[in-house]
Amino acid sequence: MTLTDISGLLVGHATDEANHTGCTAVLCPEGAAAGVEVRGFAPGTRETDLLSPLARVDMVHGILLTGGSAFGLAAATGVVRWLKENGYGLETLFAKVPLVPAAVIFDLNFNQSLGQPDEAMGYQAASQASRRPVAQGCVGAGAGATCGKLAGFHRAMKSGLGSASLALGKLKVAALAVVNPLGSVLDPETAEVIAGLRTPDGAGLEDRAGILRALTDLIVPASESNTVLAVVATDAALTKLQAGRVAKMASAGLSRVIRPAHLMYDGDVVFALATGQGPAADENVVGALAAEVLARAVAAGAREATSLPGFPAHRDLIKAGP
Repeated sequence: MTLTDISGLLVGHATDEANHTGCTAVLCPEGAAAGVEVRGFAPGTRETDLLSPLARVDMVHGILLTGGSAFGLAAATGVVRWLKENGYGLETLFAKVPLVPAAVIFDLNFNQSLGQPDEAMGYQAASQASRRPVAQGCVGAGAGATCGKLAGFHRAMKSGLGSASLALGKLKVAALAVVNPLGSVLDPETAEVIAGLRTPDGAGLEDRAGILRALTDLIVPASESNTVLAVVATDAALTKLQAGRVAKMASAGLSRVIRPAHLMYDGDVVFALATGQGPAADENVVGALAAEVLARAVAAGAREATSLPGFPAHRDLIKAGP
């Protein structure tokens, strides 16, 4: 059950395994009403002004989530090129112009290329996009994601990309998240820490009290590398204004499973898409489900990650425990 359960959406990844970075293209080739909510105080974005309710354009044709910090925004051009070559975009007098907002995570602690992801990788992600269940873990934009950096990278853990979906009657709501927060990740059902800040010996996880204590000794240089990026989507028919409200409501899901969330060094961005290919729905219901499913997607991004040297993942640390 992933983001591609929503009619009208395709998802594709491009991954640079050597540099531990990548990008993820969420395509809505026929267009989708879109909104955005920026909760973090250090975002890296492209064309998000299009999603203002005051902007004239009502629909977009894709969303790109990418690693590479500001360098990675170049990958959006590749997604635009693929859509153009395949005949998708906003109809104008002279050409169809694909509209693809984008947002980045900072993964330069691994990714020393300072050039990846690039336009070619964005094109590759778009060309790989399909209705198949979304591959999760250390793929695409989640390849270089980490969590739990409050006390420095030496006590952080590997995280990745996760996705989940929910249905209420005929209504479907789904989410995809790139999990790269400064804080730790909690289980949405039990509120137990599942990935993030490790104990000083590196063998276990700090509990919620330990996470708060670490705030008093926050290592600022390590906090250069944080952000949760997300796309929530529904097949309900919503206006652009309603999609923006859903993005705002959905962002509550981050606060439920990230401790602490939305700090000055986080660039958290939540996009919302409504394809209109499903039933009519109340935006309050869609927003409530979006917050729930986004929390689940974040947890999946932590659970599905795989380790890198010095950065254990949830599945490995838990197995190594008592």
